[in-house]
Amino acid sequence: MPRRHQPRTFDLWGVPFDGGSTLGWPGSRYAPARVREALGWITQRIENGAIYSLDSDSVHEVGDDLLRDRGDVDVVGHDIHATLDACSTAVADSLREGRSPIVIGGDDSVLFPCARGVHEALPGRVGVIHFDAHLDLMDHNRHQGRVSQSSGMRRSLELDRINADDCIQVAVRHFNFPSSAIFKRTSGLPHITAREFQALGPVSAVEQILDRVSGADHLFLSFDIDAIDPAFAPGAGAHEPGGLTSGEALEAVRLLAPHCDAFAVTEVNPLTDHPTSTTATLTAYLLFHFAVFGAGGARR
Repeated sequence: MPRRHQPRTFDLWGVPFDGGSTLGWPGSRYAPARVREALGWITQRIENGAIYSLDSDSVHEVGDDLLRDRGDVDVVGHDIHATLDACSTAVADSLREGRSPIVIGGDDSVLFPCARGVHEALPGRVGVIHFDAHLDLMDHNRHQGRVSQSSGMRRSLELDRINADDCIQVAVRHFNFPSSAIFKRTSGLPHITAREFQALGPVSAVEQILDRVSGADHLFLSFDIDAIDPAFAPGAGAHEPGGLTSGEALEAVRLLAPHCDAFAVTEVNPLTDHPTSTTATLTAYLLFHFAVFGAGGARR
């Protein structure tokens, strides 16, 4: 798969909505504001349009417009469909303007409208790289309906140009619905468990991920924060032990960023986070890694 056209600039959108949190803990509506606070601590290190990465020992020329904060989408608290439509519009608008959207959820019902926004704005086959402890393949149930934090991947796969052949789920673990297992096996949707990812290491795991989605023309990277172990990310909508470390997650995003057209981080929950905003800070670093290493500017 060719890398995205370089260099790139990015739009930051917030979706302060947790109306799809019918399972787990609500509270992700507060994430965009908290993550923006943490992001300011990082972006103040940009100096004369450049940022120094200690990990790569290189100075990245990112310019003065690397990450433009577009504010929050038009959330309608009582209407999940209106809110998700606004999210799709924001993602599509950024892509049509030649910028790459970065979205801060909100609960993981945001996965579907982000994928739909990419699908609406870009031609060809669209793949989804889905980091999550859970499958999000629920079709319908009495408590959640058809659109919720548990159905985003299922709804995305119903779009015309998003096919299981171009998608993969990463860091899934423990237990899920048998009906989701049937759908996965029937559709051919693969996964890499958290345990498998850790055994492979980020470099080899990302190689496998990119090989799987190599037929896609465009990629959306969706990252539910519970893909990371709650020891590193306690501010989540649900706690599933045995997840990725913060270092593994940051390295995966760094390696995937040049290949992906859009990025969303969901289920960050300040109400369950450490008082020092451990999870919000980690999220800010994930977003900034995606922008810096995905921009493709000159290095020195």
